[in-house]
Amino acid sequence: FLEPGRGRVVHEQKGAGRKVCILSYGARLAEAMAAATDLEARGYAVTVADARWAKPLDRELVNHLAEHHELVVTIEENAIGGFGSAVLEHAAAEGLTDGSRRTMFRTMHMPDRNIDQEASTEKQYEAAELRARHIVDTVKRALGTEN
Repeated sequence: FLEPGRGRVVHEQKGAGRKVCILSYGARLAEAMAAATDLEARGYAVTVADARWAKPLDRELVNHLAEHHELVVTIEENAIGGFGSAVLEHAAAEGLTDGSRRTMFRTMHMPDRNIDQEASTEKQYEAAELRARHIVDTVKRALGTEN
């Protein structure tokens, strides 16, 4: 049983690679896990966390993830202004992106455009760029790496 308002770490690979966290909210957890497998094969040390609730935001979890990772990527099925925005606002208020505590954050969410609602769910996720390969691409772009 998870306490309401509390997330959980569901996967953590410790290693010497660049430390990346994927913080999932909603039904993208399986894609986050698939992306972690791909990234780990490329030499990254990856943590996957399941936020479970957007409100209240699990500030302790966000703080912990920011403290121990170079990059935190949020992924959700909401539009701009959702869970990822709440994480960014908290990070800014706590100074998690400032000075020596500097952690990079990236958000992945539904795009601000229409997506064909008659397409299959998988085609909609592909169009929204919310699949595992898109998470991997987001990490690589954020860190400026080809691998």
